[in-house]
Amino acid sequence: MPQIKSFDHVGITVAGLDIVTAFFVGLGFEVEGRAPMAGEFVDTVIGIPDSRSKIVTLRLPDGGTKLELSSFSQPSHQAGSPNAMSTELGLRNICFAVDDLKAIVDRLSTDGYGLIGGIGQYEDTWLMAYVRGPEGIIVALAQRIG
Repeated sequence: MPQIKSFDHVGITVAGLDIVTAFFVGLGFEVEGRAPMAGEFVDTVIGIPDSRSKIVTLRLPDGGTKLELSSFSQPSHQAGSPNAMSTELGLRNICFAVDDLKAIVDRLSTDGYGLIGGIGQYEDTWLMAYVRGPEGIIVALAQRIG
């Protein structure tokens, strides 16, 4: 039976491509590439005729799974709930392991991105928090402790 070989990327559709890109660059991602997307290949894959979009591919300095941000100019994007909570169906968060969760939360707060709840501690193992980023994207930050 064929099996998945690796985890390549997570795709997020956004309205403000530059704002969301800057948010993730601020978390330590690097821009790997930018490209306009249009044509038969894209239309076939996403099932939307005559689509037009721009994408930004982001990666961490040490490699691993990438983020692909897409912004559509055709057809118009459909806004999701900017205040979606964890109980709503669909992709709800992207989680990153960090070294200093409190410092990152403080920095994001000064940039206008606040905690959804608080910083939780699971036993003597993890600190974790959800931050609401641009366009309602929930970023989970997890720090191994102890």
